[in-house]
Amino acid sequence: MGLRSAIAEAILNWLTEDREPAEIPQCDFERIRYEVRPCDVLLTEGRNRVSDVIKYATQSAWSHSALYIGRIHDIEDPVIRNKALEHFQGPPDTQLLIEGYIGKGTVITPLNFYRQDHIRICRPRGLSPTDAQNIIAFAVNKLGHEYDVRQILDLARFMLPWKFMPRRWRSSLFNPNAGQSTRTVCSTIIAEAFADVRFPILPHVKKHESTGVELYHRNPRLYVPSDFDYSPYFEIIKYPFVAFDAEAPYRKLPWNKQDEMIRGNEKKLKPQKAEKNAYEDDSEPSD
Repeated sequence: MGLRSAIAEAILNWLTEDREPAEIPQCDFERIRYEVRPCDVLLTEGRNRVSDVIKYATQSAWSHSALYIGRIHDIEDPVIRNKALEHFQGPPDTQLLIEGYIGKGTVITPLNFYRQDHIRICRPRGLSPTDAQNIIAFAVNKLGHEYDVRQILDLARFMLPWKFMPRRWRSSLFNPNAGQSTRTVCSTIIAEAFADVRFPILPHVKKHESTGVELYHRNPRLYVPSDFDYSPYFEIIKYPFVAFDAEAPYRKLPWNKQDEMIRGNEKKLKPQKAEKNAYEDDSEPSD
């Protein structure tokens, strides 16, 4: 068991090793920090190998989701507030997230941790203040639970064509006994929290004789970060690092007029001598 644990820990460290963040992120973090509200779901791209796996498995740029809970004093229930304080001993005015983080489990993380990341806000439309507090309470009660690495592997296998996979490799997501109730992943805990107050994310919709339609909750373990982006019940809020408005339209953005980034490398373009040559480029056609 000692050798197995050592190998597992080495693999986990390799999977979760963070790459350097972007020098200049795509979003305006200061604006996000000012505008974000409790129970907003924040999506990020991630900076490690696990993020790459999730992006590939879900075919999305978003590999991680976190629930914004505000500051400690924003939690109204004193019991829930004290439970949150057991997991966070920082300054009381710190803006906080709850997230499932591989290698750490369900934890409280300062919003500032994602200062250099590309962030998208997904805001539940019309969520009542009471239900917002209930969602936060649900998430706080999950603090300390382990991260379910098996679920990520199950999700990846579930999304691959079944005919190419041996039966023993197929997903156990629909097995009612699969996994442990004390393990979760980032999207699952958030999906469970919203389901607890019957707020829809991407419900199944079926016809009903008397009401016309009827909604069914999806299995929370099937949710991925991009589902909050895709959901019609969440408003998508973006604050680009370089913005424009009616007085500064997109044509006035500070585009580089001499160089072009191609496949991650800088490539010099020929000087623009005439209008017809404005888009000349002797690079190979892109895929």
